[in-house]
Amino acid sequence: MRQSGPALAVKRSIDLVLAGSALVILSPVMTLIALAILATMGRPVLFAQPRPGRGGRIFTMFKFRTMRPSSRGTADVATDGMRITRVGRFLRATSLDELPELFNVFQGSMSLVGPRPLLVAYLDRYSPEQRRRHDVLPGITGWAQINGRNATTWEDRFRHDVWYVDHWSPLLDLRILLRTVAPVLARRGISREGHATMPEFGVPSPTPEHRD
Repeated sequence: MRQSGPALAVKRSIDLVLAGSALVILSPVMTLIALAILATMGRPVLFAQPRPGRGGRIFTMFKFRTMRPSSRGTADVATDGMRITRVGRFLRATSLDELPELFNVFQGSMSLVGPRPLLVAYLDRYSPEQRRRHDVLPGITGWAQINGRNATTWEDRFRHDVWYVDHWSPLLDLRILLRTVAPVLARRGISREGHATMPEFGVPSPTPEHRD
């Protein structure tokens, strides 16, 4: 089923209702997280970064900040792990750093379910098949996230993303949302072994890490 016309309207309606409700219900939690970040890292509270969305169009994705600024102005493999604070490590382990993406869902640049929005630099590195992941809205969670998350390979991750594009339906979105709960609670697939998250796609190690 293509994400267009009535089908896309159904998906958008579900996103608005669930994301809007979650923002209201979780606002006390988000306030406490913001205060904890201010107390341990200072400003800014949010991590904002351009990411490619549907059709490769660039939007600004928001997360709670988890790392101190790099002293050299750039992040690399040696410093990424050290820059993550105790609060930041907890936020990543529990996926609470993802909560500000609900604002992206509410404004329409993301969906609750879809391929994760990756780095803009990756756009020129995809094969034609991998690039099909941008045929749909990016999501907070997705088929790849319930099938290995960051612990899998880039090739498997993109294969799962394209499978989602080809098999999408509102029922599949519901299935993914329900299956997201267990990996988050169990803290599975947070990172690839030896990395804070995953190695950068398309560049031999050692490299700066991908910040999902």
